[in-house]
Amino acid sequence: MESSKTSRRWLKNSCFIFALMIVLGIVYWFYQYNSGLAMAEDDSKNEAEAEETFEPFQGADLQFGEINVLLIGSDTRGDEGRSDALMIGHYNQTTNQVKIVSIMRDTYVDIPDYGMNKINAAFAFGGPELVRKTIKQNFDIDVNYYAIVDFEGFPKIVDLLAPNGIDVDIPYEMSYGIGMTLFPGEQTLHGDQLLAYVRFRHDRLSDFGRVERQQEIMTKVKDQISFQSLMNLPKILGVAEAYIDTNVDKKTILAIGKGVMDGHSNGVDTLRIPVASSFENKHVNVGAVLDIDLEKNKSELEKFLSTEDDVQVSKLEGVSS
Repeated sequence: MESSKTSRRWLKNSCFIFALMIVLGIVYWFYQYNSGLAMAEDDSKNEAEAEETFEPFQGADLQFGEINVLLIGSDTRGDEGRSDALMIGHYNQTTNQVKIVSIMRDTYVDIPDYGMNKINAAFAFGGPELVRKTIKQNFDIDVNYYAIVDFEGFPKIVDLLAPNGIDVDIPYEMSYGIGMTLFPGEQTLHGDQLLAYVRFRHDRLSDFGRVERQQEIMTKVKDQISFQSLMNLPKILGVAEAYIDTNVDKKTILAIGKGVMDGHSNGVDTLRIPVASSFENKHVNVGAVLDIDLEKNKSELEKFLSTEDDVQVSKLEGVSS
């Protein structure tokens, strides 16, 4: 009889503790989320009006657990509304592999209903949906979601994801057009310094160097994602509410975050379009462009996003562990 009372008391206490943990978790989530909103409250410039101005986004249905997100870097001071950075983020839910494709802004492509132009013009003409159509028409790759990132929020989001900063080796002095001076050498950058580093345009390698730096930082941020980053997730979502216009639902964001946190991913694979030896620098009616070998770039992109090698690596890791 006494044993039965003890069991009931233990069960009652356990239920109470479990319920208390849930309540505390909810309180923590809302507190952190509102803290994130407050961080962006004073200088927020949300791009949400894009959904009302442009054609609704018609992303492809998910297949085989592969998620493609169109990543568009936008600058409120930008070049007549053109995208300042254009990437495709690829995530495989089976292997937890992360891949990033950077498409050079001056890539000369056929924009549906507008004709040949630089690919970064597609965003100004028709928002994320026209960018999606342009990529689909030219490279035969479709995306499921989009995320438009206002560069003003980039420093805040990166500092939450990587609170200890990002280590970089700056090859030469960078100052023109970024509002500060970054000196050569190995150093740890935070917030606004990182934004300056990825946005510096007067590179000795022209825009190619800038794309390399963008991929470098995204790769290093992913490598620094830790349990602390996960604890900051509500605050990150709060900041993102002000600076990121996206149709990625929070359930998918959490699923991707959990997969990355599991630690089974092999870092971040990156690709640049156009690939090496597949383009010519030309000057046409819209200015200086990269006239690409479309078939070669389509083939390389398809090969890069193929899951066959990823699945094989995942199987080998499973055996070794």
